[in-house]
Amino acid sequence: MTASPDLSVLTLITQASLPVQLVMLLLVSISILSWTVIFKKWQSMRRARQDTEDFEKVFWSGGDLMTLYKKTEKGDLPGSLPKIFESGMREFLKSRSGTLTEPSAMIDGARRAMRAAFQRELDGLERNLPFLASTGSVSPYIGLFGTVWGIMHAFTGLANVQQATLASVAPGIAEALVATAIGLFAAIPAVVAYNRYATDLDHLSIRFEGFIEEFSNILQRQAAR
Repeated sequence: MTASPDLSVLTLITQASLPVQLVMLLLVSISILSWTVIFKKWQSMRRARQDTEDFEKVFWSGGDLMTLYKKTEKGDLPGSLPKIFESGMREFLKSRSGTLTEPSAMIDGARRAMRAAFQRELDGLERNLPFLASTGSVSPYIGLFGTVWGIMHAFTGLANVQQATLASVAPGIAEALVATAIGLFAAIPAVVAYNRYATDLDHLSIRFEGFIEEFSNILQRQAAR
């Protein structure tokens, strides 16, 4: 009787051909980087939501705008929304203390400053999200390349075998399919995380834009005085 081949995952990886092993190593490296980005992005998004909520509570508590502006200048209130507020308030104060006295022009300048700060903060929050998108879309194809190469290698090895059996071809095909499995392991968490963080960014973006419009209305009333 012939001993059945060892089809454990570790054995399949160690016995795979060199190109397939390189593909597996690349996918494992991508997966590690992907998980690192996922955890760091989870922390940053959680902190961004908390900072936004904290600032909104302080802003809508009815306190003095100048006092709040000085706090944001000193960095006492972290987060993206305080920076947007600071940009708009700074531009408004510069316009009011300068030669520009038309209320509509003052509000337009403050709104443009807040829009610019909004884009900068949004770009910062979106950092590394394209990597997750690329991981989710490319990793399965990298794994598929390793699988195709491994199957070609397995069938090429049967050229000198007079009688091919399932037992002789199964290890080669199995080790090739491991590359696809690793590719999916790298891709699925990246896709799930990307969709989740993209949705969170959309929600934050809506809150930022709503704040810009509401704060612009407040500044318009201030300019009319």
